Amino acid sequence: MNQTLLEPEVQSPPQTVEASHVPDVPERPPAPVHPRFVKPQRIAFVQSSWHRDVVEECRIAFLEEIEARHITRAQVDLFEVPGSFEIPLHAQLLAKTRRYTAIVAAGLVVDGGIYRHEFVADTVIKALMDVQLKTEVPIFSAVLTPQQFHDSAVHHDFFRKHFVIKGIEVAEACANTLHSLERLRGQVAAGIV
Repeated sequence: MNQTLLEPEVQSPPQTVEASHVPDVPERPPAPVHPRFVKPQRIAFVQSSWHRDVVEECRIAFLEEIEARHITRAQVDLFEVPGSFEIPLHAQLLAKTRRYTAIVAAGLVVDGGIYRHEFVADTVIKALMDVQLKTEVPIFSAVLTPQQFHDSAVHHDFFRKHFVIKGIEVAEACANTLHSLERLRGQVAAGIV
């Protein structure tokens, strides 16, 4: 037989408003302080229009995050091309202008039922790397190719959210790389390296 032992109820004195305890609310961590650039930066953002509703989430998140890192929206030029396959040539022409300190590419290469998407994605990434190495303008890729993409509301919603994350990540990579290159170029100019 289970019995519960009850302790006699002890009444505590009534509390006044001043004596009542307000639960501790955890403080939000302070917003990160990002370093400022020594020289002005200018970025080209090239996105494909294929699956625009998904890819634009990357652009929106990128612009918000890059502003938090001291590159204003006015310092980012936006370009749109038909598909991801067209991004590398656009990036190369933009890099050759010497107007941009970085170029960001965003696109979604989907499996249309044949294996062509893997070739397209591989070609785009290799071409972007070639442009970067030839021009010495850093190029960042948010060109993604999922294993399986179905033209459904569930997949569109999933990849829209995923592209938000990728936009933040590519902005972080872009800003960090530009800071690193700025320091490196300063050291080279000073004869340190």
